[in-house]
This record gives sequence, C-alpha cells and structure tokens, in this order.
Amino acid sequence: MATSNADVQSPASPPKVSPTALASAIKFEQLTCTIGAEITNVNVAVAAQDADMMREIYALLLKHRVLFFRDQDISRADHVKFASHFGDLEDHPVAGSDPDHPGLVRIYKSPDQPNDRYENAWHTDATWREKPPMGCVLRCVECPPVGGDTMWVNMVEAYARLPEEIKAKIDGLRARHSIEASFGAAMPIEKRLALHAQFPDAEHPVVRIHPDTDEKTLFVNAFTTHFTNYHTASNVRFGQDYSPAASQLLNYLISQANIPEYQVRWRWKPNSIAFWDNRATQHYAVMDYPPCHRKMERAGIMGDLPY
Repeated sequence: MATSNADVQSPASPPKVSPTALASAIKFEQLTCTIGAEITNVNVAVAAQDADMMREIYALLLKHRVLFFRDQDISRADHVKFASHFGDLEDHPVAGSDPDHPGLVRIYKSPDQPNDRYENAWHTDATWREKPPMGCVLRCVECPPVGGDTMWVNMVEAYARLPEEIKAKIDGLRARHSIEASFGAAMPIEKRLALHAQFPDAEHPVVRIHPDTDEKTLFVNAFTTHFTNYHTASNVRFGQDYSPAASQLLNYLISQANIPEYQVRWRWKPNSIAFWDNRATQHYAVMDYPPCHRKMERAGIMGDLPY
C-alpha cells in the first residue's frame, strides 16, 4: 500500500498491490490541502512494467488530481509506454509531435517566439474535442533557470464550493468549446475555417460527472465560448437577460480557477514529470520568464464523452 500521513481513499475498490510493489511501497508527499502530490521513489519507466504499481499510481491520481515526479531521466519510448498504460494517445492538430513517437506532442518555446502565449490561460486540454483527453503526462526536457512554472486547479473543489443558488442555476446547462476561436484565431481565415471543419465546436455539460469517482466537476475553461441552452423562458424575460447575463455567468464560472485555495504550483526542473487528471483539473503555464528555451513533451491520453 502507498505510505503517507493520510490513507489513500479511492472511490473504487482499493488497488491490489503485488509483493514487488509492497517491497518498494510508493512514497508521496501531499503538496496542498486540495490538490497535488509528489511521488518520491518511483521511476516511471520501471513502474510501466508493473501493473499493480500502475493501479496504485492511478488511485493516487484520482485522489490528488495531479502527481509529480522528479529525476525521471527516461527515453521518449518510456514516456509513451507509461502514458499508454492508461489509454491510447492522441496527436495535436496545431502543436508538433515527435515523428518517431506518435502521440508525444512537443511544446517547445524559444526566444524567437515572444508572442506565443496559447498556454497562458486556465484551460483543460482539448475540450474542443468531442471526447477530451482523460489525462496527460508532461515531461520537462529543458526549462528556464527561474520561472516557467505550471499551476493546476482542482475543479471538483471549485464546483463543490460554489454557492447553492449558482449550482441550481447551472444544473443542466451545456456549453460550446472551440479550437477555431482559440488556436485558430491567429490563423488566416482559410486555415481557420479548415480547422473548424476538421474539429467542429464540441458541446459539453457545464457540470461534468467524473466517470471513475462520480464526483461533479466544473467543466468550463478558456476554450468555452458560450452556453447553448441558456436562452429559455425561465432565464430570459428581455434581451438583456441573455446578454450580458449569460456571459457574466460564464465568466464567473471560469474565474473559479483563479482561487488560490484550489491550486498547486510546480517548479520545473529537467526530467520532472507531471501526470494530471484532465477531467477534474485545469492548468496554467506561467509565462514569466525572459526569452529562452522551454521544451516540454506531453502525451495526451484519449478520453470519453463527458456527461
């Protein structure tokens, strides 16, 4: 079993642990009261070969939302193998992937890209897909000596602590998520429209049910453009009840990610890894560093249809 100051409690049945895993029990340190834990004695390349250890890691992920690992001097093939244990991997239509390892997306920032700020917002990866990723495994290859941290936020906690009248207001609401209005915004119109044709706006519930824990999670972010079923007789008396009322409500919901009590902040070093549950979190790559290289590689794990 994993060792910590507090017992791991997964909504699913407790993971079975092999004698091998028991002999080198996973150790971790919880980083904040609401999100994040650092695993201190696991090499992910070795863990990927032990199904029992991977089940234990997944149980920790469900509890802490994002897991961190230091000193992971592993190959790209090891990275892919670890992430692939949890599902098939997916490429990104805009960010470049490693040609030898499909599904391993290269997120490379360089001094000649001063205006590249796509990560510089609270977001859940690829909610513009009909089936957004289940999770992601991000490894630091090269980073600034100072700055360039990433922050994560627990959107289960964000929903749980909403005022009850807001919970009632958003019950049953659905919203659109767009790659055209985000990644496509800076493209020439022909390329933007082609991107939209390939990836039409996705519609998701504003409050998602986590498929493994049955928890409710607030599921709007920087890719969300508008509600699709707000304009009803119960919400709208006159035009101004729809606009700006709907956009004000959406902005309020998106702003919940800004609350520090729901967040954790991770300082990168080369060979550090973050593994997060994309269904229950958002993240924000802090662009506070001077012109320099920041090279990250991410394996996105295919997910299911939100409900």
